[in-house]
Amino acid sequence: MRYALVIFDNDGVLVDSEPLSNTILAGYLTELGHPTTYEDSLRDYMGSAVHRVHDLILERTGQQLPGDFDDTLHSRVFAAFERELKPVEGVPEVLAKLVADGQSYCVASSGSHERIRVGHRKTGLDRWFEPGIVFSAQDVGRGKPAPDLFLHAADRMGVAPARCVVVEDSPLGVAAARAAGMDVYAFTAMTPAEELPGAAGYFSSMTELPELLG
Repeated sequence: MRYALVIFDNDGVLVDSEPLSNTILAGYLTELGHPTTYEDSLRDYMGSAVHRVHDLILERTGQQLPGDFDDTLHSRVFAAFERELKPVEGVPEVLAKLVADGQSYCVASSGSHERIRVGHRKTGLDRWFEPGIVFSAQDVGRGKPAPDLFLHAADRMGVAPARCVVVEDSPLGVAAARAAGMDVYAFTAMTPAEELPGAAGYFSSMTELPELLG
């Protein structure tokens, strides 16, 4: 394989969480007096850490979100995960192939470590991701689209950025990978390719990913 490390985004790539979490986020913001549709949430927040929600609301309205916003949002999202979350179709097979091939991989997510753990436990993906290969925006100063998280993951895994490839599904994530000097393959199940410019390749089904990775 031409890459020494495969870095997976989590939400929307490994676990099918984006519809659930963005529906909940849009509803919660609307409840707080900041009308937000599901489509608005996908456009503005998909692939980002929760601090982006605070930043955009403050920038647009001059108002700060409640002090317990993060805790309330996370509790609602985690409850939905427990009820409904599933792995993205084909992901277990991709991970099994990487392991069989001896290919190094990790996850680098805008979500918190708790969110990642809850999602992986619920979907059974925890068997593929020991703590040492799980990285969160909590670990760095700036989340996507800054390159910090991907650079941190590469450093911790002992691989030069140029030898890494990122699997992403959001414009912010693709931008972060490119800023880190990494190739990126864009998963277009939810976001069309034209909204993910600059990727080295595009795929709409996880069954296509192994061939792209080489």
